[in-house]
Amino acid sequence: MRRPLPAIVPLPLLRRREPFDDRGWLFELKLDGFRALTYIERGEARLVSRNGNTFRKFPSLCDALARLRVRDAIIDGEVVCLDDDGHPSFDALYYRRREPCFFAFDLPWLDGRDLCDVPLLERKRALRRIVPRRAGAVRYVDHVRGRGVDLFRAVCELDLEGIVAKPAASAYRVNGSRPPWVKIKNSSYTRAEGRFERFERAARRRAR
Repeated sequence: MRRPLPAIVPLPLLRRREPFDDRGWLFELKLDGFRALTYIERGEARLVSRNGNTFRKFPSLCDALARLRVRDAIIDGEVVCLDDDGHPSFDALYYRRREPCFFAFDLPWLDGRDLCDVPLLERKRALRRIVPRRAGAVRYVDHVRGRGVDLFRAVCELDLEGIVAKPAASAYRVNGSRPPWVKIKNSSYTRAEGRFERFERAARRRAR
């Protein structure tokens, strides 16, 4: 009898102010959306927030994830809506103005095998094999190796949220008291301006 998938705690991100270069690290885009773990088993998929709550509002996205060619899997990623220029739009996601995509960046479990202690670079190679190459509802988050400064500069020029840096050999677990991943945010990111105030106003309207 196949055992149910284990519950996994998504790795947190430490904050770092300045980008850096290091050949032993991978650098990815930080996408402006909802962090989520996808659990795929018995032909179905569910999206779980970083706080452990199951998202109920993305049924079409869950259907797309369930069609991945896996027996079972746990995939870490971000639920994102893209605007007409291909940039993440948090407002479109929050207010459900566009169809969401799932951007996959890690694979802690695949086909009955716990990959948490497998080096990150190998987990990403396995992830690349199961995510369709054609752009659709499920997409793979690529990376650059070693060149965090250049990637961060490009991110700022494109007005994106920031980057995430991860040791290429890191496991999917916290070693000691420090998580292995760090985020470097674009302090000039314009799409975050006034966001908290907008959400506060929306919350007050819903409470009336």
